[in-house]
Amino acid sequence: MKLNHAIKTSCIITAASLGLSLFASAADKPIKVFILSGQSNMVGAGAVTGGSSRWGNEFTDVAVSVYDGEYDSKADYDKLKPIKIQKLESFGGTKPTPYPGGGTHVTRGFVELKTTGMYEFRPGYGDSTYCIMQVDGNEVYRKETGKEAIHKDIKLTAGKKVPFKITYLNNRANGLGWYAQLDVPGALSTLVKYKGMYPYLMNKQGQWVSRNDVYYKGVVTSTGSDWMNALSAGGRIGPEVGFGHVVGNDIDEPVLVLKSSQGNRALGWDFLPPGSKQYEYDGKIFAGYKDSPMFWEKGTEPKKINWYAGKQYDECFGAAHDVLNNFDSNFPHWKGRGYEVVGFAWWQGDKDRYTKGLAQRYEHNLVHLIKTLRSEFKAPKAKFVVATLGQTAKGTTPENDQEKNEQMILKAQLSVDGMVGKYPEFKANVSTVYTHPLSQGGASNSHYNGNAQTYMDIGLAMGEAMIKLLKE
Repeated sequence: MKLNHAIKTSCIITAASLGLSLFASAADKPIKVFILSGQSNMVGAGAVTGGSSRWGNEFTDVAVSVYDGEYDSKADYDKLKPIKIQKLESFGGTKPTPYPGGGTHVTRGFVELKTTGMYEFRPGYGDSTYCIMQVDGNEVYRKETGKEAIHKDIKLTAGKKVPFKITYLNNRANGLGWYAQLDVPGALSTLVKYKGMYPYLMNKQGQWVSRNDVYYKGVVTSTGSDWMNALSAGGRIGPEVGFGHVVGNDIDEPVLVLKSSQGNRALGWDFLPPGSKQYEYDGKIFAGYKDSPMFWEKGTEPKKINWYAGKQYDECFGAAHDVLNNFDSNFPHWKGRGYEVVGFAWWQGDKDRYTKGLAQRYEHNLVHLIKTLRSEFKAPKAKFVVATLGQTAKGTTPENDQEKNEQMILKAQLSVDGMVGKYPEFKANVSTVYTHPLSQGGASNSHYNGNAQTYMDIGLAMGEAMIKLLKE
């Protein structure tokens, strides 16, 4: 477990006084790397907010007043006489009416939204983000030079017109802006702000908090490179946020969460690992690694298409290799430290459930994937965590062929768990997270309706499973 700074310091001093070395400095150890992969489940579709919208016709009677001189925090611009007032025919959108030059700009008008809820406003773009915004007399946004933006959400009633005012702190203002509803059911902002869940993700000022010990790097999709926070992978989250939080809390060394994933991909076709052989099923020959197409009638010559078995494997894990092969340049803050791949996390299975020939082969392919990744990344002792599809429950009677395929995939994923004993070589190093109890509804093909709680809780569970394996 991580020790707080005071405890660590005390232990080190005590060890030194005894002439012992109880702790190897975490700063001298290689960075712990976890590689996360899979299809759209892993890519992630958990909504961070209710979605951001550009300003447009919700804002009416908008005009900008220009006051003499640079912005003065002590001035009352509601009482001062402007040197110019210009009506803004287009406010927001992609081509707002240009602001006049010179002086301090204050924009006033009215805003009327269509849905009752809690809202966040994000005025300006570039230099014009340095401003103060009020809505219905309440300050909702402030960003001063050299400081982070402070957001304060506000409840607005559908169809009610209220005044707004934006005071710009420099003369490079424009009429661009965005707003987001924060209390949409299932959105991460709703869960944190209004339900008290995952409080470590946000500070008291309403800002998403970044960890300084867990770094996120996304390649192929969900691209991003930043210290882990709710926005590291863009405006949607996958399991990486919950996963990173758990492993970051429990590991002394800094952690890199490297996610390389792509939606709508099958393990038995797109992600097929190198070394996979052709096989026959139901009168068809299914592709081995590098073969094309996915399958063809037995006894016929296959007609290649512009894709091959394992192409997504090559792209996703090739991109992961590129990151790690250029570790120092990608992560200059860790230059010279080196890295160690200590774990893999895999959340996938949706695409295989549509083809019985792939579903019945899933267990074989999953076992091969685990072994191949460990070999390819030269990490024979790396732990492996698999997550099942959230909609698939144990013990249910399938009602159609697709549900039968889902049950085959679920059985395959549960079978590789080291505790089951079917694969003795996986004991204490492979774990499966049964996600059905954690899903808040929807299915893998609907991205669990974008519910962030599903992605957070499954990420936390995958992280806990990983830590348990590392301790064993």
